Amino acid sequence: MEVALAAVGGRWTTLLLRELMHGPRSFGQMRAALPALSAKVLSERLTRLVVDDLIECRRHKGFPSRTVYRLTAAGQTLKPLLIELYRTGDALLRETSAQRGPSGT
Repeated sequence: MEVALAAVGGRWTTLLLRELMHGPRSFGQMRAALPALSAKVLSERLTRLVVDDLIECRRHKGFPSRTVYRLTAAGQTLKPLLIELYRTGDALLRETSAQRGPSGT
């Protein structure tokens, strides 16, 4: 359990993996999907995920060069965990909203 949680831990990591669950994405597509994430932090998080072998990075020739990221086989194994984390978070939100009542108190 600790290994799986460490793999998805860290700010922005789950959101980056979520984006890549839908297929390969370029750096620009990732920036557009997560506008609150700075280019510097995005680059750092993507590099970390590559080092951890959860995603791969392919650079396509041309001008400007294009970099595409995709989940590796190891990254693919995280899909069920990410889906379940989403479901659990959604259920917790509904439960806490129901406990607070319609006025939010």
